[in-house]
Amino acid sequence: MTSSQTARTASAATESVDTPAGEARITWHRAARAARSVLALGHGAGGGIEARDLVALAAALPALGVSVALVEQPWRVAGRKLAPAPKTLDAGWTGLWPALAKPGLPVIAGGRSAGARVACRTAKELGAAAVLALSFPLHPPGKPEKSRAAELDLGAAAGPLLIVQGGNDTFGRPAEFPPGHAPAEVPYGDHSFAVPKRAELTQDAALAVLTDAVSGWLAGLGHASARPGGRKG
Repeated sequence: MTSSQTARTASAATESVDTPAGEARITWHRAARAARSVLALGHGAGGGIEARDLVALAAALPALGVSVALVEQPWRVAGRKLAPAPKTLDAGWTGLWPALAKPGLPVIAGGRSAGARVACRTAKELGAAAVLALSFPLHPPGKPEKSRAAELDLGAAAGPLLIVQGGNDTFGRPAEFPPGHAPAEVPYGDHSFAVPKRAELTQDAALAVLTDAVSGWLAGLGHASARPGGRKG
């Protein structure tokens, strides 16, 4: 984590929200200037909002007019080790959505891994402005026949969908995704967007590929400024 990311994390505001699945928590990284949108990001089943991709986006996007809301599901807030069933995850996400929409801005539903699945499944029902799927688990490792592509179809039916995938993600490499759902690729990245030390790009460069892809997509949709300070060009 860079010093700027550490400072931004230290200044973040947290909000507890009661949901049908229990108490959830939102950590707000608010837009540095006039906000254009809220990007809500849920975590995966094996970790929390400290994931490198979520931290990188929370550090990069507020300067472009995007308030980033890092969402901790109730099971995580309660200190449990195992994620509950998808239905419970969806109930937690749906229950905290009004808090995300409260600023009156377009809300982009997003998340990594299991959080991306939740975002895709619920986006249309919640009226999300767009969907961001980071490290979407297209299938369990080594089991490509157990595809979850139908959830991507649900996300795309709700509005614009961006998938960002590591080139070496064993839960689904970019070439495995079906037509119409081609991801933006982070070269050499695994399911956590970690890159090998001998890769042709550094870890910081890999995360820059990710943040550039997301910020460019949001700017193209009108949900972010193309440059810090609110200028479009």
